[in-house]
Amino acid sequence: MQKSVRTVATAILAAGLMAGTAGCTAVGTQTASPPPSQAAASQATAPAPSASPSPSGGSGGATGQGLPAVPGIVQKIEPAVVTIQTQAGLGSGVVYRSDGTIVTDAHVVENAQKQPFTTVQVQFADGKQASARVLGVDNVDDVAVIRADRTGLPVPTFASQQPVVGSLCVVIGSPLGLDNTVTAGIISGLHRDIPPSSDAPQGMINLIQTDAPISPGNSGGAVSNGDAQIIGLSEAYLPPSSGAVAIGFVTPASTVTEVADQLLKNGTVKHAYLGVSLSDISAQTAQEFNLPTTAGALVISVATGGPAAAAGLEPGDVITRVGTTAITDVTDLIAAVRADSPGQLIHITVRRGSATKTLGVTLGNTPTAAQ
Repeated sequence: MQKSVRTVATAILAAGLMAGTAGCTAVGTQTASPPPSQAAASQATAPAPSASPSPSGGSGGATGQGLPAVPGIVQKIEPAVVTIQTQAGLGSGVVYRSDGTIVTDAHVVENAQKQPFTTVQVQFADGKQASARVLGVDNVDDVAVIRADRTGLPVPTFASQQPVVGSLCVVIGSPLGLDNTVTAGIISGLHRDIPPSSDAPQGMINLIQTDAPISPGNSGGAVSNGDAQIIGLSEAYLPPSSGAVAIGFVTPASTVTEVADQLLKNGTVKHAYLGVSLSDISAQTAQEFNLPTTAGALVISVATGGPAAAAGLEPGDVITRVGTTAITDVTDLIAAVRADSPGQLIHITVRRGSATKTLGVTLGNTPTAAQ
């Protein structure tokens, strides 16, 4: 079985600097057996074994039971976890409504050009299969909604609060096509950000970090707390080749449900749009442009007719602050902008040559993958 892993980004986490490659967790097109190069690549990107989970579970129910609570959690969650197969490969998903509505990662139901498929095939935990229509995708948060031709499905509870760092975390999905696979670990951190890359031009913000093993094929699958509540969907991981040990990322349930509800209601999701192309400032860039520091986000270009252009931002400006929030790099800026809404007026402080200016920008709604 051939397996492929897409590169998401070089991860600069909120807690510090860690160089590495974050892999999306969808499995590529299958064949009877992998050539040696593909097999080696698959082995290289398998997560290292997770650390033992802390005795703490969620906020109640299975709290304090640790690993002994996992079988009970699986019994409740597993019937709602599905395998999603497309022309490009496979991933996982979670039942959102009993009428066949399922949530997953956008990249699970898209081709290499980030165009969603019209239909996909779904295999349920009981072994039954059904065709499903792709209702909508949001590439900014990497969430998609599909609807399978099946009703009366079990619906899990999606958590309304963020998990506690150190608490139990259970991952269920179809890594490498092995459906109904369970791994466990702890919540390692919250509010993690991944900067933009070719596969994720908008970057990814506010992710949950876990040491529970996540592999290709887990994408869009369930991540549960100790109370058998869905705390999010499997999103990405840093492979050991990057120097990482058991570092995976999860899209929070609050993001999933907010995006899914908008997709079901409107078919699209609104995100704040600034209208600039950005770059982090390396020591070499700072020297080349005679910049006093590497802190800030360098404006490379400004979209014609966009909010930034209307406010007077120019190529070469260094954005150092949004409102009262200091900006140290591009990821900081993306997070600050996406915390606001389309139509909202924000004040951006820029360094232009030796001068400092504050500009009022009325945010637009993201028309493309640009930030």
